[in-house]
Amino acid sequence: MFGGERHLALAGARGKPWPVPFDAEGVLSCRGRPTVVLASGDPFWHGVGSRLAERLDRREWVTYPAPSIFSLAAARLGWPLESTVCLGLHAAPFERLVPHLADGEKIVCLVRDGQAAIKLAEWLTVRGWGTSPFWTLLALGGPRESVAQHRADSYTGVPGAVLVAVALEVRGSNGMPRSAGLPDSLFVHDGQITKRPVRALALSALAPRRGERLWDIGAGSGSISIEWALHGGTAIAIEARSDRAANIRQNAEVFGVSHRITVIEGTAPATLSGLPAPQAVFIGGGLDAAMCESVWALLAKGARLVADAVTIETEALLSELHQRHGGELMRIEIAHAGQLGRYRAFEPARPVVQWSTVKRSGDGE
Repeated sequence: MFGGERHLALAGARGKPWPVPFDAEGVLSCRGRPTVVLASGDPFWHGVGSRLAERLDRREWVTYPAPSIFSLAAARLGWPLESTVCLGLHAAPFERLVPHLADGEKIVCLVRDGQAAIKLAEWLTVRGWGTSPFWTLLALGGPRESVAQHRADSYTGVPGAVLVAVALEVRGSNGMPRSAGLPDSLFVHDGQITKRPVRALALSALAPRRGERLWDIGAGSGSISIEWALHGGTAIAIEARSDRAANIRQNAEVFGVSHRITVIEGTAPATLSGLPAPQAVFIGGGLDAAMCESVWALLAKGARLVADAVTIETEALLSELHQRHGGELMRIEIAHAGQLGRYRAFEPARPVVQWSTVKRSGDGE
């Protein structure tokens, strides 16, 4: 029998508590023998269920789900579960909350222990969400159940709390915009970034869809990868410079999407061999004919490709590729108002040529 210490104690059973950090190998080592796993509520919602099921044959296991922590929390608070954000933060960074922090949003999240709940309240307060109502929910559904309301910026902990679920009704106005083309100032970069207006046009052409994979070649700050991931996809960001690769990792962490972005230090096409196939590719740096041909040959039918160019030579290359493979070739010219003496005048930015296309055949032609 396996389970958390609390579950084993409630069941009055002698068994093996989960190791820290969590590892399911103990259960799997008992394969072929009758084995019981005690888990909270629904083991397939931020629980151990899927971790075991993916390693076992369907005939080897059966589950008996009960109301989940999320269902119990919603029932205690009177919240509509279908519109409540439910997250597991017991083994994930608090930054996973970032895409969900918006005024009025209701969130229920699992945290590791009472100390983690204190750290979460501090994290929220530092980021401007300290006035948010903050509930701690302990041992839901049992004789020691406790539900208490606090405020994030005044929460100091619950004495003796071992396992805590936290509910949050977000209060604040500095949530992340949901439109494509986030402000450049939100990203750590050294100037190598696809600027906001051009990035919005690139994302429009890339057409991100939930669950799809992007190759971001010459990723720079990783802004394209991050916005793709915020739309529910995963990305592989390829960047030759280690300092820029570090910026990508930092940005991914701050935006709460580090679990959706893989950073590879190197150049294309050398780094592309063996990578899982993408549904879309963005080429923002290192563009040349050999690299484009290698990428094109690796794309499956229906994959989207978007490439940006700012030099005369790469513009000519995109013009040639457009003639051969079709798609849309667009010249983007943007000017921003700036000061000119006592007056203002428009200052043109360097033009960007963007080629976007969809591969129509499955071969390299």
